[in-house]
Amino acid sequence: MLNKERLLTPGPTELAPQVKAALGRDMIHHRKDPFREIMHRIQPELGRLFGTKQPVLPLACSGTGAMQAAVSNLFRSGDRVLVAKAGKFGQRWEDIARTQGLEVDTLDYPWGEAVPAGDIADRLRQRPDIAGVLLQASETSTGVLHPVEEISRITRDSDALLVVDGISAVGISPCPMDRWGIDCLLTGSQKGLMLPPGLALISLSQRAWERAEQAGTDCYYFNLVQERDKVRDGQTLFTTPVNLVFGLEAALEIFRETGHEQVQRKQWALTRMARTGVRAMGLTPFVPEHYTWGLTSLLLPEGVDGKALLDRIAAEYAVYMAGGQEHLKGRLVRIGHMGYLDWSDLLAGLWALREVLSREVETAAEPDFLEQALQAYSAAWREPLPADGKETEETNRAGEAL
Repeated sequence: MLNKERLLTPGPTELAPQVKAALGRDMIHHRKDPFREIMHRIQPELGRLFGTKQPVLPLACSGTGAMQAAVSNLFRSGDRVLVAKAGKFGQRWEDIARTQGLEVDTLDYPWGEAVPAGDIADRLRQRPDIAGVLLQASETSTGVLHPVEEISRITRDSDALLVVDGISAVGISPCPMDRWGIDCLLTGSQKGLMLPPGLALISLSQRAWERAEQAGTDCYYFNLVQERDKVRDGQTLFTTPVNLVFGLEAALEIFRETGHEQVQRKQWALTRMARTGVRAMGLTPFVPEHYTWGLTSLLLPEGVDGKALLDRIAAEYAVYMAGGQEHLKGRLVRIGHMGYLDWSDLLAGLWALREVLSREVETAAEPDFLEQALQAYSAAWREPLPADGKETEETNRAGEAL
């Protein structure tokens, strides 16, 4: 292989060298003092990552496992929840809730659109018996960033708990749990945290803990009240993937040394860079506004086989990107630029995409598309971060004119 392999997928992401080194440490026992010391050390850093004073619980599972844990601990069979969905992972909330025996109301939107906060407010007024609102912060299947902060202002004045899948948001874009009023926030290890898959993190607000304590759970493995009590003692309820906790501590140290805002600023700058490069190639970003940080999706020209295109990019340039899902298979390219990745990796990905695509179809690519991408990256470092964690196409273009 002549080219460096670059993982530009929306998870798993590339691992930082410090994380790789930590993963290779000698094993320790998860019930002994050295492990307890690590668990106690990482709690303050996890709190800063989530923006909460509540415990953050590590679970030995994928992010979907944490979604299951949230539903099975906060609601009981027969409870009514509202699922706002606009993609594959919004559908996953609905599937989990129905499997748990919940009554599910849905707000269903076309893939690529953000959930309007006003629709949440209207439905809660119509159905005051709704016990929870389930949605994504970032819908990874499309690259949409939902207006979680606006929605949280609605749910915190109601009896409904706001349960947020932050799997492709935590460590990437702002989602401060306590300040926004999120009742349950969860994430997975393999995206913004620069770890291998296999570890999930979840935290509950005070009122969510009260609900969990009252409701109980019929789930033996995902018992969050018991898990919280164990974490307070520097333990976990069941056997822990110890090496992933080693890696988590190393990743959290990177966040601490760099600063959480600087990490988010880098993710925002890479997002601006990717979107500018895609447009300068004559391609269309799939999500026109309210777009995810850390992931850029683009619609392929008619007649282009997306799977074959990605296979050729991987074979010729060792750059790995993701395709569309469900009805968007073969029509969408999803470029991941989250986690341990920098501007040079993204530049290589944009170049590889342009080179291979140009053999398939004639596009209106501008000769300086890479320079335009780098200028947008540089400009983003000089601008204030969007305060609410989202940005629109209009202001994006205004920033690129700097």
